[in-house]
Amino acid sequence: MKVRRCFVVFILFFKVSFSQTPSKPVTDNSQGLKVNLNQDGSKFLRFVIWNQIWARSIQNNPGTLVGSEAARRTFDIGARRIRTIAYAQLSPRYLILTHIGINNQTFINNGSAGNSGTGANGAGKKPQIFYHDVWNEYAIIPAKDPGTGKQNKFTNFIGAGLHYWNGLSRQNSASTSNLLMIDAPGFNWPTLEMSDQLTRQFGIYTKGVLGKIHYQACINKPFATSNTPVAGGPAVDNNGNSKASLGGYFDYQFLDQESNILPFKVGTYLGTKKVFNIGAGFLSDKDGTKSLTTNNELKKHDIKIYCVDAFADLPVGGKASKMSLTALTSFYNYNYGPNYIRASGTMNTGVVDPGFTGVKAQEGAGNARYVLGTGKIWYTQAGFLLPQQISKKVRIQPMAAYTVKNLEALDESGSYYDIGSNFYIDGHNAKITIQYSDRPLYNNNKIFERAGEWIMQFQIYL
Repeated sequence: MKVRRCFVVFILFFKVSFSQTPSKPVTDNSQGLKVNLNQDGSKFLRFVIWNQIWARSIQNNPGTLVGSEAARRTFDIGARRIRTIAYAQLSPRYLILTHIGINNQTFINNGSAGNSGTGANGAGKKPQIFYHDVWNEYAIIPAKDPGTGKQNKFTNFIGAGLHYWNGLSRQNSASTSNLLMIDAPGFNWPTLEMSDQLTRQFGIYTKGVLGKIHYQACINKPFATSNTPVAGGPAVDNNGNSKASLGGYFDYQFLDQESNILPFKVGTYLGTKKVFNIGAGFLSDKDGTKSLTTNNELKKHDIKIYCVDAFADLPVGGKASKMSLTALTSFYNYNYGPNYIRASGTMNTGVVDPGFTGVKAQEGAGNARYVLGTGKIWYTQAGFLLPQQISKKVRIQPMAAYTVKNLEALDESGSYYDIGSNFYIDGHNAKITIQYSDRPLYNNNKIFERAGEWIMQFQIYL
């Protein structure tokens, strides 16, 4: 309750403090820090840097230990993301990119490997920086013809490396620096930390445009998985020596055309573009999972996932108000094999309390929830950027999301709710987001309780 009051006091202070100065326009921060390598700027080196710090009040699942103490509610502050991208256009046809950073560092976990205990060697300290993306790209048909300088209506690029040119959906290549909600929903990355490295795999991709159709497709080598199936139990990630996976996403962009220089799909343009897209995609991974029958017969299963989605970001109300509407809806059909299901919690600090005698959530401890599984998920989010006249310096964008998950392994479908607001001090460069998320909890495959968490995010982005 004290933490919740702190959030309310902060919002009131925030509104009063910034109500006396002239309005700043919402800025376009897609360019990052650019260093030109030639006179006309066609060769350049660009850096994109951002960090997201979370302060949270979490209603943990029943039967949770945090540290050595039973804790139904936890307050913490941690780093959701600290990232740096550097990419260079070395010629009209050649681009290279690297992306490094850390994720999900809390006061108690996600520190560097081998650290344990407390004090200077605490398990939450000194996280390892790792490469998220490392890929090179060649323009077979560039956006602008190097000889004539004319724009090409058809373009084609090919690249290779540890890459983020995923198939399936818009949100499977979501940018985390300009999200509408405080975070992506999780199920948009269907192989997350199973057969991929933070949603990336080694592979070869192609991308481009054909008029108003934008496309990207890839052939990848998934990381090996070796989870052990239980007789009569669900399918689990076990690809042995993995087969190649295939993915693709195609969307028709009716209005303004989005940039496809980088794979990171924008969550909200804040009215700086007029966008309406309809898309569809797929992901296929042969023999990606295995299960055991009650007779101990080993079965292999292909991972097959499909998605259709629509995205709109539209300025409304005229130039004076600078209002905008952002909305996305998507429908996923997942098939990982019989009764496959996966649960996890973002920056989860809880573990199961072995001495707890009450009704436990089968998802696990902390803020764990069922993320995805064989079945269907429908997701919708929307946000509205209020008129600039309402706040003299900070732009306000209330937003909400709703998810329905109908998963084969559960007897009841689950509804998930998120509601909050973005406060833009300088567009996505400097913003604060407050969100409340509510989730169902399952026992014996039926919903028996609900739990929620408050999150406040502080984001700086260059």
